[in-house]
Amino acid sequence: MSSSDWPLWEVFVRSRRGLSHTHAGSLHAPDAELALRNARDLYTRRSEGVSVWVVPSEAVTASSPDEKDPFFAPAADKPYRHPTFYEVPEGVRNL
Repeated sequence: MSSSDWPLWEVFVRSRRGLSHTHAGSLHAPDAELALRNARDLYTRRSEGVSVWVVPSEAVTASSPDEKDPFFAPAADKPYRHPTFYEVPEGVRNL
């Protein structure tokens, strides 16, 4: 199997200051273990990451940008989903 035949992996990295993983990019690797090692070497070279996830690209399901209005429209009619009704107590850093 040549490197051009390897599956594509999506890489998510959590930074030292971050609370969640963010998409860092993509890479090709023959298996999950090598994808994880390559992601570490490629996306955390300056020791900015504390956690790395790799996910096969074929396992990611996403909404289409063309369907953004109808897909997200039901959320607009439910105002209780918006944090305008809640007060954040003083001293709470992350909610």
